[in-house]
Amino acid sequence: MKVNFLDKGVRNKFWIYFSAISGVISFILLFNIVPEEYKEWLKYFGYLSFFILIIIYLILWYTANKLTNIDVDIDGSNVNIKCGDLFSEDGLKTIPFNEYFDSVVDDKIISAKSLNGIFINKYFSGKVEVLDDFIVDNSDELDVTDTLVNRRLGGKMVKFKLSTIFVYDEFILTAFSKFDENNKATLTMPEYIEFLINFWDRVNRVYAQKSVSVPIFGSGITRIKEHKNISDEDLLKIMLWTFKLSEMKFKYPAKLKIVVHKDKIGQINLFNVKSIELGL
Repeated sequence: MKVNFLDKGVRNKFWIYFSAISGVISFILLFNIVPEEYKEWLKYFGYLSFFILIIIYLILWYTANKLTNIDVDIDGSNVNIKCGDLFSEDGLKTIPFNEYFDSVVDDKIISAKSLNGIFINKYFSGKVEVLDDFIVDNSDELDVTDTLVNRRLGGKMVKFKLSTIFVYDEFILTAFSKFDENNKATLTMPEYIEFLINFWDRVNRVYAQKSVSVPIFGSGITRIKEHKNISDEDLLKIMLWTFKLSEMKFKYPAKLKIVVHKDKIGQINLFNVKSIELGL
């Protein structure tokens, strides 16, 4: 179970129900409003109340473990965290690429199972040059850090700043990860946080009051250096924290949606994430 039986958040929520029921019982006893002939039934009422409280606690605990969809308010912006398929969401959908915006899905440069591998195969199968030309035609030289990178294992030679974005139809393509000499996606934690803060600010300029869907950045094959065991839940919390720090604000009905793959949702305690809402 993701949520411990004695989880503090579950207990805090339970105390609301406990206070309400105990308040009713206290009122009845304090003001002696039960007729004399029925007072012998009070003990049974007490047993029933105790049983109801146990059921309520079990329901709260079970529900906390089964959460797959929550809404979090961050300074007036609605952030929806849900289990689902990123490609089926409405509005703009974010696809993370590496810093070269590579487009060869060969399980060497890009894995066919990665989000951008699925994106390329789904929308550019047999015509990947369309994507390549779009990136070249819409590149801003201020986002380019190097134009002649000699990559030993192949791939494009133009390197972009992390958080660079291209809006293609209903998709936001962003430079998320760095590639080392072995074409392995890596980031340091400072680079990860910097990417997120800059990404939110860039999206703020282009979202045009549409909802924006993003994955949990770093949940896939990208390695966060010196944080090999960082969990998806921790990454999610960092995303929420940097979103709060940024100037990004969604006006109703637009919202930010963080879409969690069905294979990952079991690893994330959404009840705990919801409970930190007031602390964000």
